[in-house]
Amino acid sequence: MNRLAFAAAVILLPPMLHASDYGTTGLIDVPTARMQADGVFTSTAAIQSSINAYGITYQALPWLEATFRYSGSANLASTASTGFRYYDRNYEAKFRLLEESTYLPQMTIGIRDLVGTGKFGAEYLVASKQFGQWDATLGLGWGRLAGSGHLYNPFRVIGSSFENREFDSGLGGELSYGQFFSGKKVGVFGGLQYQLKDYPLSVLAEYNPDEYVWESTGGGFTPKSPLSFGVKWQALPNISLSFTRQHGQEWGLTLQAMLATKAAAPKYVPTPFVSSHDMAEDALPAGINPEKWYDTLLYDVERSGLLLRSAKADDTTRTVTLEVSNSQYPSWPEAVAKMQQLASLHVPSDIANFDIVAQENGHNVHTIRVPRLALNRSERHESLSGASILPGRVVEETSYRTNFVKSKYPLNVELDSRFMFFDPDNPLGYQFYVKVGSSVDLPMGLKLKGAYAFDLANNFDKFNRSSTSILPHVRSDAVKYLKEGKNGLERLYLDKRGSLSSNLHYRGYAGVLESMYSGLGGEILYQPYQSRLAFAVSGNWVKQRDYDRKLDHLDYSTYTAFASAYWATPFNNYDVALHVGKYLAKDYGGTLEVRRTFHNGWQVGLWATKTNVSAEDFGEGSFDKGMFFRIPLGILGSSGRSAYNARIRPIQRDGGARLEGFTGDLWWDIREARYDVFNEAIAQ
Repeated sequence: MNRLAFAAAVILLPPMLHASDYGTTGLIDVPTARMQADGVFTSTAAIQSSINAYGITYQALPWLEATFRYSGSANLASTASTGFRYYDRNYEAKFRLLEESTYLPQMTIGIRDLVGTGKFGAEYLVASKQFGQWDATLGLGWGRLAGSGHLYNPFRVIGSSFENREFDSGLGGELSYGQFFSGKKVGVFGGLQYQLKDYPLSVLAEYNPDEYVWESTGGGFTPKSPLSFGVKWQALPNISLSFTRQHGQEWGLTLQAMLATKAAAPKYVPTPFVSSHDMAEDALPAGINPEKWYDTLLYDVERSGLLLRSAKADDTTRTVTLEVSNSQYPSWPEAVAKMQQLASLHVPSDIANFDIVAQENGHNVHTIRVPRLALNRSERHESLSGASILPGRVVEETSYRTNFVKSKYPLNVELDSRFMFFDPDNPLGYQFYVKVGSSVDLPMGLKLKGAYAFDLANNFDKFNRSSTSILPHVRSDAVKYLKEGKNGLERLYLDKRGSLSSNLHYRGYAGVLESMYSGLGGEILYQPYQSRLAFAVSGNWVKQRDYDRKLDHLDYSTYTAFASAYWATPFNNYDVALHVGKYLAKDYGGTLEVRRTFHNGWQVGLWATKTNVSAEDFGEGSFDKGMFFRIPLGILGSSGRSAYNARIRPIQRDGGARLEGFTGDLWWDIREARYDVFNEAIAQ
């Protein structure tokens, strides 16, 4: 099963809040003032004879709900002869103004089609109040939610610009603020939800004034009635099905799945083992000397899910410095606590403190000083009380160093998948393939990373459109790679990472970097100790690969260069990054990223890129933007700290294109060993 699909069916959360067919929390089509719990991710698929709608909604803050929606209709005159659907992409944001109290309702304000074409544009002010098993909703709507209108638009008193409204914004992708809350009249909408006692069923009824003018003008759907009714079945705590009769003329089916991204991270529990102290000498592996504390510590540390890289003893301060990598524990504080326990069992008794250097993705990020513990060998220790956080350090002139370079070359074989969303010919392109990969440690801290894909099944033959971009086709020819390179080399490159000092980290690489590009490049990150700000520079020279994804290349080559700034905000684990520089299509501009990261490893974010390419030259969408997801596989029972990373774009064009994973990523790579991660754990 695809990892992302599996994740969508796992984590449980409180039910009974319903996502409308538009993806936003609501009734059937109209929104309510309700919101999910903070951090809840909702996916919705609504199927009707007139239109299909797919949405993903994220509760970005306790008071902010954000939705991306993809809708398609086959019943328009312009699509009937071709057999294709018309597809529209748009965003929605809903803000809570007032929380429900004993006497007052919950109130929210929202904007639909925030940066879309305007075809589904609407704004609303809505209130919801619960009365026992009933939940009542009443709202005022602008745009499509105004219908023919019930009241004059109160904003007309502010200015005449609020009297007129356009329902088509051309290419879309740009903020349509000139249309917000405009129109001569506003409409009234609302509805009821009734939750049955002792049954996972609720009954829905709504009044929706939307007259579907755009659809009916195109020869499609025209509603007979503003009334719709439905039944919602909570099939599982995080999955629901809704059956609806809409506008007195069509049936609808809606599937909703929810995921709690703030769920607590599962603790990694190593397989119970007998300490090397208690093993017979002939039971230890060859090369492990039971008389040497580093050997026995190394043996137990590796069996516990950590990697001990080096040690340095200082008899004057009675301190041992231990350089450690973490391959299994979801939480770095948990890993350090385990290292503290094992060191207390193995290191000579005259040592009073341990300086544990946390090496994250090859970078020595922080040093955690912990005292020696008075533990017996069967005790578990999970607390970091008494610890202090010091800057990372480069461990030189070590007393002991582990040699990880071995003659064997481990292979990793796994079933994987790739998806291409939102193409008008094929809204969901997919491939399932077997990926054979390896990461080999080489001398001088080098790694050789490679992977090859063997196709199992795909539907890429349904892609028929070629790129019409007037820019160099640095990304818009992606379909050619999917069709001609179904089997092919994913990557094969040398990678070198390290830390030059406590606050200066670097990375260099060369080879086949990704499906579309080979090249070489590097990045240097300056991360001051305890600072929420950091800065980096990165650069690449790349050459575009041939479409069959073998070792040949096309004629196109270029270089990219970026200066990046990062801010670890103190607000709800949100981080902000700004990258300014030259992109793959030789355009210049900046990319703004906003991501939210939870202690369990979940990461959700948005990015937007604006360059000197005009909206007309960029094409549909106007500028590059999209969503980022990182799903930790540990929450699904998988071992290790691996994660499923995905970027979803409304549309792939050439403007603002970067090398993914090789431009300003160092700061994100070391985030899980950041100062505030340890500081919060110590304060608990």
